[in-house]
Amino acid sequence: MPSVSTTLPMLRVPMLTHHLNKSLHSWCKYSSIQCWSSSHIARKRSLSWLPSLMVKPPASQYPVYHSYFEHQLQKIHTSAINPKVVEFLLADIGEGIQEVVVKEWFVSEGDKVAQFDNICEVQSDKASVTISSRYDGIVAKLHYQVDDTAYVGKPLISIEVPKDGDSYAPGTELSEMAAIPVALETKEDRGVSLPSNKVLTTPAVRRLSKENKVDLSEVQGTGKDGRVLKEDVLNYIAKGAGKASSSPSFESPFEPPLPDPVTAPAKVFPDIKASAHEEKQAPPSGAAAPSGRELPSSLPVVQGKDRTEVVKGFQKAMAKAMTASLQIPHFGYCDEIDVTALAEHKKLMKHVAGQYGIRFSYMPLFIKAASIALTHYPVLNASVDKNCDNITYKASHNIGVAMDTPQGLLVPNIKAVQGRTVLEVALELNRLQELGARGALSTADLTHGTFTLSNIGSVGGTYAKPVIVSTEVAIGAIGKIQVVPRFEGNNPKGAVVAAHIMQVSWSADHRVVDGATMARFSNLFKKLIEQPVLFALYMK
Repeated sequence: MPSVSTTLPMLRVPMLTHHLNKSLHSWCKYSSIQCWSSSHIARKRSLSWLPSLMVKPPASQYPVYHSYFEHQLQKIHTSAINPKVVEFLLADIGEGIQEVVVKEWFVSEGDKVAQFDNICEVQSDKASVTISSRYDGIVAKLHYQVDDTAYVGKPLISIEVPKDGDSYAPGTELSEMAAIPVALETKEDRGVSLPSNKVLTTPAVRRLSKENKVDLSEVQGTGKDGRVLKEDVLNYIAKGAGKASSSPSFESPFEPPLPDPVTAPAKVFPDIKASAHEEKQAPPSGAAAPSGRELPSSLPVVQGKDRTEVVKGFQKAMAKAMTASLQIPHFGYCDEIDVTALAEHKKLMKHVAGQYGIRFSYMPLFIKAASIALTHYPVLNASVDKNCDNITYKASHNIGVAMDTPQGLLVPNIKAVQGRTVLEVALELNRLQELGARGALSTADLTHGTFTLSNIGSVGGTYAKPVIVSTEVAIGAIGKIQVVPRFEGNNPKGAVVAAHIMQVSWSADHRVVDGATMARFSNLFKKLIEQPVLFALYMK
């Protein structure tokens, strides 16, 4: 009986199981063995002696054949393509966060992923974070559904990675994918045409494109570095609807449809003048007089049901933050500021800022004025420990700005305001506002704040009672600017003029801040706003 040459260093057997069966009957299921010569030439040689053995021997000869193959297989090194399933654990994303909410999956089971590919978007108490893959392989299992709560240190997804013995090498690709047929999901199976290249955009825009079956690679991005914005997708859909005359017009998913003028009631309340005119007119002869006026048709009443929802995400973060904040003994201080002079200077400032492509408002001036005042009263730019045994004076003025975003109330902060010009503050504020509108604020943008301003006047209202952030000792609320009559120069005998008046409300931690300090801080802030020329004196 022929034997395998001992000069061959390795005989590779493409088996589909993890080990070789020691039964001769199992060996007879395969028709050939492929090998590589010691010169490492990639030419496959077929062993001619094996097909002659592909006949099932009598049962009495099983031990003979079995013994022979055991002797020959001692010289054979076999390897099989058996992927190893790795549990991808949710890592700590900082700030002591222990749980997150899964907002969107970018992959599904059976998809092939590579290192640094985005796999999902999660939302913590602080911000939305995109999780990327650390391995190359195939997604075996998603451990959570959308809107489920995932915990730090627990498996997020399972990924099949190449296995070499008992170890795996992240970053290596599957070298023998042809040996194992894998049912990969195609673009057609998903029902959405996905671009083969990477498109710079946000998860919310990708979701919008999937809902409307838009190929993002065909959309012209108008954002920074060619980023595709929501408006770009909506404009693309609108253009596509205009070209196809038979297709229905596009309705924005973010705006409720307008009522049909044909089916909508013409008037809910009768026209009084028309009614009086109709009463004077007598009914025609022979016609029966109406018994009474019919009631106008009322709007339909929608009957709903109570529903209970789990408090999570940013809403849960707000509940935790406010609970901690209400442990602080607050005291308030309010004042009125005349911004008439600032309103005149703002016109020129806005024109100059526009030359640099910066949107300019009053808020950068308020932020810079607060920073200058904090330099003179550093106790308001501090924090205390839980038991108020120690107070830490912060060197950097990281002034937070409360924003009303689609995700709820968020307070990103502008770092090191004391070293920025008013234009630089405005530019950074523009960046934070754009990220907040898209729900893309990072953890770094939302943490390490030292003082907060809330522009409640942009929504409405004059005075407020702001709640201090638990890691700070003071906060301010800016009311809306109103044009009201005032005596010129605060002289009761002077002329009455139209003045731009704004109210400001402060809250401070009464454990470390006294009322006189808060009042002096507010007076300096007021002086800077009412006399903008003083900015030049205090600016560094």
